[in-house]
Amino acid sequence: MSVPAAAPMLIDLPYKPLVKKALPAGRPRDWYVTHNRRLKAMRLAIALLDSGVHLPDQARNSTIRSTAERVGIHPPSDITCHMVRALMRYSR
Repeated sequence: MSVPAAAPMLIDLPYKPLVKKALPAGRPRDWYVTHNRRLKAMRLAIALLDSGVHLPDQARNSTIRSTAERVGIHPPSDITCHMVRALMRYSR
């Protein structure tokens, strides 16, 4: 017996960011740097996808940095730009 497909859910409410929670204490500093870099790369990858940049080859460092400026994120480093492209590549 097959299960009927769920009806598509329409989201008409404006985007509201989640409440930030404090990061766990006691980790090495490098862990926090990497964690924050991953979050930033994820936000930038989502912003690029929303703006129509769907392929990692289209996301040059200049494109990523201009998107960061438009969205209100500090300019990313070369390492973060590389992470953004990696996220876009592995999302397929």
